[in-house]
Amino acid sequence: MADVWIPPQMQRIVGTPERVQADGATVRQVINALETLHPGLKDLLYDAETDDVTPGLAVIVDGEVSQLGLIERVGPDSEMHFLPAIGGGA
Repeated sequence: MADVWIPPQMQRIVGTPERVQADGATVRQVINALETLHPGLKDLLYDAETDDVTPGLAVIVDGEVSQLGLIERVGPDSEMHFLPAIGGGA
């Protein structure tokens, strides 16, 4: 099972711990597994209108920012992070 790190603001909303384990071979499958474990979490991670990860949220799998979104492969020993994207500039 992948280790999945949940952002603090989402932990408070749905009552998840900081880190959970979830099955899945893709980001989409992991999000669906997380919804089973912690109902309401999928609404924060997934945008049904665009069928993609919620805008403004970055998915990091094994230290690499995902460019593939929901179809990014996830290994059984992967570490995943869902992080608010950092914007900025001048």
